[in-house]
Amino acid sequence: MINIIDKRKYFYAFSLTITMISLIMLIMWGLKLGKDFKGGTRMNVQFSQEILDTQKIQESLKELNLQELAIQKSQDNSVAISYGSSDEALNNKVRDELKVLDSNYKELKTEFTGSSVSDQIKKNAILAVILANIGIGIFIAWAFRKVSRPIPSWQYGIGAVVALAHDVLITTGVFVFLGKFHEVEVGVPFIAALLTILGFSVHDTIVVYDRIRENLLKSSSKESFEVIVNKSLNETLARSINTSLTVLLVLSAITLFGGESIRYFSIALLVGIFFGTYSSIFVASSLLVTSYKMKIKKA
Repeated sequence: MINIIDKRKYFYAFSLTITMISLIMLIMWGLKLGKDFKGGTRMNVQFSQEILDTQKIQESLKELNLQELAIQKSQDNSVAISYGSSDEALNNKVRDELKVLDSNYKELKTEFTGSSVSDQIKKNAILAVILANIGIGIFIAWAFRKVSRPIPSWQYGIGAVVALAHDVLITTGVFVFLGKFHEVEVGVPFIAALLTILGFSVHDTIVVYDRIRENLLKSSSKESFEVIVNKSLNETLARSINTSLTVLLVLSAITLFGGESIRYFSIALLVGIFFGTYSSIFVASSLLVTSYKMKIKKA
C-alpha cells in the first residue's frame, strides 16, 4: 500500500508553487481575450482557389490597419478572419480587399460582437465559474451530511472547492502563458472548458470521498482517520488513473488531429483534467486529514 497521505506536505508544496506562479502570471499579464470578450468581427470566407499561405491575406489587409488581426485556415479553402472592430464601413473595406485577392470568394458567415455585449459575456463567464465552485461545495457538504466522524461534512465541501480552484487557476495560468508568448486568445469555449473541468474533477473527488465514507462506516473507532483516508485512496487509485488516462488519450488525439478550431479547447481540457486527477488524489483528500490534525491540536 502506498502511503500517499504521509507525503501530503510535498504535494501541498508542489500545488502551492504552481498555483502561485499561475496567479502571479494572471495578475502581471492577464489572459489574452478574444473577440467574445472584447468585441470585434469574425468573418468566415471561402476562396475559389487554394490560398497556400495566410501571409498573403495579411499582406492584402495590411493597409487597413486592422487591430488584433488573426487568420485561421480550415478545410475546403475556407479561412476565418477576425479583428477587433465591428464597424460596418471597415468590414466593407475588408470585403473589397478580399475581392481583389479572389473575385469569386464567398462570404460564408460574419459575426459581430459589440463592446457592451462582450462585457456582459465576460461578467457572466466569471460568475458562472464562481457559482459553479460554490454550488459544488454546498452540494458535497449536503451529500456527506451523515458523515460527522471525525470531521464535519462541510469540510468535505471545502476540500473539494480548494481542489477545484487549484485546477481552474493552473489551467488559466497555462493560457496566460500561451497568450503572452504564443498569441493564444481565449473566448467562450475556454469558459466551457473550465466548467467541464470542474465537472470532471469533482466527479473524481466524490468517488474518493465516497470510499472514505464507506470505510469510516465499516471501520472501528480505534482505526485512525489518516489510515482510513490513505486506505481509501489506494482502493480508488487505479480506477481514477485509468479513467483519466483514457480521457487524456482521446483529448491528445483531438489536439493533434482535430484541427485548429478546437485545438485550444482540447488543450484546456487536457491540462485541467490532468491536474484535476492529481488534485482529487493528492490534494482534496489530504486536506481532510490536515483539517482533522488541526482539530486535534485545538482540542
